[in-house]
Amino acid sequence: MDVRLAPSFRPDPEARRAAELIRQCVHCGFCNATCPTYQILGDESDGPRGRIYLVRELLEGSAPSERMRLHLDRCLTCLACETTCPSGVRYGAVADFGRAWLERTTRRPMGEQVLRGFAARLLPERRFLSPLTGLARRMRGLLPAGLRRTLMEVELPAAPVQTSGRPTVLLHRGCVQPALRPSIDRAAAVLLTGSGHRVGTADGCCGALEFHLGKIEPARRRMRANLERWAPMLEETEAFVATASGCAAFMHRYPEYLGGDSRHAARARLLAQRLRDLAELVEPAPIRYSDPVAFHAPCTLQHHLHRAEQVARLLERAGARLVPVANAHLCCGSAGTYSLFQPRIARRLRDRKLEDLTVRGPRAILTANIGCLAHLQAGTELPLWHWAEWLVIHATARDA
Repeated sequence: MDVRLAPSFRPDPEARRAAELIRQCVHCGFCNATCPTYQILGDESDGPRGRIYLVRELLEGSAPSERMRLHLDRCLTCLACETTCPSGVRYGAVADFGRAWLERTTRRPMGEQVLRGFAARLLPERRFLSPLTGLARRMRGLLPAGLRRTLMEVELPAAPVQTSGRPTVLLHRGCVQPALRPSIDRAAAVLLTGSGHRVGTADGCCGALEFHLGKIEPARRRMRANLERWAPMLEETEAFVATASGCAAFMHRYPEYLGGDSRHAARARLLAQRLRDLAELVEPAPIRYSDPVAFHAPCTLQHHLHRAEQVARLLERAGARLVPVANAHLCCGSAGTYSLFQPRIARRLRDRKLEDLTVRGPRAILTANIGCLAHLQAGTELPLWHWAEWLVIHATARDA
């Protein structure tokens, strides 16, 4: 696909990079076949190929418009298109450029500005989220059923966690997950300890929420602050684990987002080198659970990190009876803050995903990302677990 950069974009390295990526596209349309929003909406501009055309229009000098912003806003950034693309087009980077440019050059309605600004300030801050989550739990009886299910508290069986001595693994504690479901990080620490690791913690929102809301510079400031805080620990540890696959996928791209920052680029590369999936580092005890379960592989786990099969194999080694799931490559509709700002599309995708996950009669659904867990749990009474929680509980519990 040819791109003729407008003169105003030629000095911009990010624009030149986006143009080079677009030139790799051969118009084949395979990406649309695996795009969740194209399947639901049926509009060429709501598929990857159409969105690439929109960004090309920008780069060639077309005026930024609400139409462009609408179709890029509807993108989940699930990257199923990248998995499918025979030419290896890095669509996500093209979409990131287009969204960031449109965020700077178009004006959203005041209501949208307020809501997005509120989300960008509140969600990354656990010091605000944890008290609010605690208050919501005390008011559970007054809340809608879906929200009550999302606020479920999980009690794990008592188990040792090795934190003394120099840690061999740093466990990331971000923003939403520790506030909404602290048992996930506790379960990960139990599994790591059981596999012979000493566990330390690295606190701080990864920056993904701000980045995907178009707050690029605040997100980069957060990335830099994280790296400065974590750098001494990273140099002395063997692995860095984020149990939320959305965080892991975003941090894996720190070197790309901070590549032009001479002070932080080396630290970003070190973090990416240390990043490991929890499933690579643990070998759980056999479970005592005989009923079938479904595994929902988040998009960030399968299309960004390419670790979905590794988690599924670990679950099967532990004794899980995983049921086949149709359309496993399709997004559930959570996608970070997507379900907050595109609720109708997100609900339609969730309903489709739950139908595929539950058709073979599992007794529970396992996943690897807090956003997917909360979004899906709001739509079903079937219990959802992070796979680490489920393994810890059923390594010591009787059949349920």
